[in-house]
Amino acid sequence: MTNATKLHSPSTSQLAFGDGTPKKALLTALVVGSILTAINHGDTILMGNWPPVLKVFLTYCTPYCVTTWGAITGKRAQLNRNIAGQI
Repeated sequence: MTNATKLHSPSTSQLAFGDGTPKKALLTALVVGSILTAINHGDTILMGNWPPVLKVFLTYCTPYCVTTWGAITGKRAQLNRNIAGQI
């Protein structure tokens, strides 16, 4: 990363929390987390028992984090292409 890129690049937190990323990550986490919870804990739920809360929480956190990380790396790649195109 060149000095010009560093000067023009937003921080990681700006990339993670800007441009609708949290909303997109939350929607993805709800859909994918629900599917994974059904796959991993469906038998327990159908028997009328509660699965371990921490495991269900992590099941939803994982797609949220993956979506956020993908957005950050995608935005950085696009910024780098834009800067490279200006040079």
